[in-house]
Amino acid sequence: MYDQKIFGSVANTDNGEVGSETRFWYHQEGEVVWAEYRGGSVVKGFLVAKILADNALDMVYQHLNTDGEFRNGVCHSTPEWLPDGRIRLHERWRWTNGDGSEGASIIEEIA
Repeated sequence: MYDQKIFGSVANTDNGEVGSETRFWYHQEGEVVWAEYRGGSVVKGFLVAKILADNALDMVYQHLNTDGEFRNGVCHSTPEWLPDGRIRLHERWRWTNGDGSEGASIIEEIA
């Protein structure tokens, strides 16, 4: 379902670091999903997730930003299937370092 998919950011709250230039390369093996991401203010990032019964993802993520800071957090991503078959993920996330703030973002599969 998620294997070999590339996602791009379409919306994020102001306290997030992912933007329109960020790309995510997803992989899947069974119930485990992982991705590398980079672009915009993200130099290099990685996430690992487990697929839940409703195909949502519970994940942890970490990245190095362009300010040289390591950032990490947790995220719950709920899938939506678009009319053309692509996946849109609605994400609720929280930083687990820094200010610990919460946010919301949307990433969408790139055709």
